[in-house]
Amino acid sequence: MGTRLSIAVFWPVVLAVALATCGLGATGPLVIDLAPDLEPVREQYAFPALAAAAIVDGRLHALGVVGVRKHGSDVTAEPNDPFHLGSCTKAMTGSLIGLLVQQGQLKWETTLAEYFPQWKDTMHPGYRNMTLVHLLSHRAGVPSMTNGFAPLDGKQLAAVLALPSPAAQRRRVTEIVLSRPPINQPPQVKVYSNAGFTIAGAIVDQVTGEEYEAVLQRLLFAPLGITTAGFGAMGTRGRIDAPWQHRVQGGQLVPIDPGPRSDNPPFITPAGRVHCSMHDWAKYVQCVLKAMRDEAGLLPAAQVRQLKEPPFGGNYALGWDLLERPWAGGQVLQHSGHNGMNYCVGWVAPLKNFAVLAATNRGGDGAPEGLDRVCAQMIRKFLTQ
Repeated sequence: MGTRLSIAVFWPVVLAVALATCGLGATGPLVIDLAPDLEPVREQYAFPALAAAAIVDGRLHALGVVGVRKHGSDVTAEPNDPFHLGSCTKAMTGSLIGLLVQQGQLKWETTLAEYFPQWKDTMHPGYRNMTLVHLLSHRAGVPSMTNGFAPLDGKQLAAVLALPSPAAQRRRVTEIVLSRPPINQPPQVKVYSNAGFTIAGAIVDQVTGEEYEAVLQRLLFAPLGITTAGFGAMGTRGRIDAPWQHRVQGGQLVPIDPGPRSDNPPFITPAGRVHCSMHDWAKYVQCVLKAMRDEAGLLPAAQVRQLKEPPFGGNYALGWDLLERPWAGGQVLQHSGHNGMNYCVGWVAPLKNFAVLAATNRGGDGAPEGLDRVCAQMIRKFLTQ
């Protein structure tokens, strides 16, 4: 999915608003309000709500949220509302693994057989020498688990979901997946895999003795001041206190009441169930930018080396697609995310110390195109003007 930079539609008026307006505090530099730019796109693509942010010279430069939390309501989406990040969660999982490697709790080269000695007799030989690098590069030969949850059948999935915690669910899913043969000959072939990141989360559970979700909060979100992050659907069941998710059925927007079963299962969180505000997502991306530019920050530069030199000669590592774009001056990190009811995308240009992020609370046709348009506008407006 590429960003289309041929679009030349811009709005000449932008509003500078205090950081407090965006929920960013009462002091600091002004942030441009993107609302005038976003509203026409929201209307054209029938997004209930639309949000975007731009990072320029390493700091949050522009942010906007427009629309309503729920289609058919008049409850306005607010600047600090959370949006679903889908598979953009994978980058956060890659960063968390890097932090645990830095602390000495994990090692990139440790094999799955070493991480899960309790399954030494049931783990398929094809997986025994796979490592975190294989898992986080989609090169471990594990099934995709993107459409449905194969190799789990319906009975197995129901049994997994009946387990009392996300960690217990991940443990059982990992056991099942690793008992079957790899779907290809790793690491030669890349197969995009939610299961691979789920297994990485199970490693975090096992080695730390905490649930992945708690470790992510403690080691990544809390140090970065991320306060709006959660897992699964946004908001409270029966209330419009956050953006609702939306499906498109018969050409109509159908709001989905938030609840424990209105997103993918909890075990798959390391692959795609984080939600947070655009400002908080930008805090994380700023952290990645610093590491990629060898600047001091939470993530040491040594822990993102796979992003600079992808393993296995591929173009994916640690939850990011690695591409080349002229506007970025070279390498760009890119990823999109969706669960069929939300869509988001991020573009990060380390050589320019620049990034653009966009999200909406509906899935379906037109969502990628609409967010590509938003990103293209921000790139043209803030980087290539």
